[in-house]
Amino acid sequence: MTVPARLAADAEEADLPLGSGERFAGYGVMGLPFVSGHVLALRRFAASSVGPAYTSVWRREPDGRWVFWQNQQDEQSCPRYFSAALSQTRRVDIELSWPDDSTLRVVVPEVGLVWTATLRATAVTRALNAIGRAMPDRAWRARPLLRAMGPIAGFAMRAGKVGMAGTTPNGQAFIANPLRVWVIDDSSARIGDDDFGPTGPLAEQTRLGDFWIPQRGIFAIGRTFFRTA
Repeated sequence: MTVPARLAADAEEADLPLGSGERFAGYGVMGLPFVSGHVLALRRFAASSVGPAYTSVWRREPDGRWVFWQNQQDEQSCPRYFSAALSQTRRVDIELSWPDDSTLRVVVPEVGLVWTATLRATAVTRALNAIGRAMPDRAWRARPLLRAMGPIAGFAMRAGKVGMAGTTPNGQAFIANPLRVWVIDDSSARIGDDDFGPTGPLAEQTRLGDFWIPQRGIFAIGRTFFRTA
């Protein structure tokens, strides 16, 4: 089956990618902007070379401040690479579920976040996924190729800039391998009574180091690699 929920379940059993440096495998929302200025992102790495499996929710507030919530220690999760750009990190419980084959639900009870995202395949994502399946592993590790692919994929998906290779705010070099992608067709999010409103591109695309947050919601299953730059 190729439905997102089934593939995400398969990703929960993913092996750690081969290679050197720090490696991760799993799935998540590369980024999702809201017209209100809020931004959300999600990382679920079932395989990690630096500690246990973990989940991390990223939130950018309308004033530009970033907060990361994760269910493991900072040194064993996303703040390890991004803390220099954050105003706060917090260890919390995070609940992930799939109400149906294409809808992801994320709940962070401690902060009151309830977020749902409905995924959709398009002609562009099907084409990109076919290209990704045909690429040899060595191509997915080639930084010059990934730097060229990012802008092409971003333009094709109408998502603005996409960074697949670069440097994190904490100085590590990264490679991102989105092996399968979908667009987020519909989403809602709130923290308590604060509804984030409709999704839509920001007036100015935001980023964390060389990792650009897409101007359109993108869900991906894949791998990420880090090393000291």
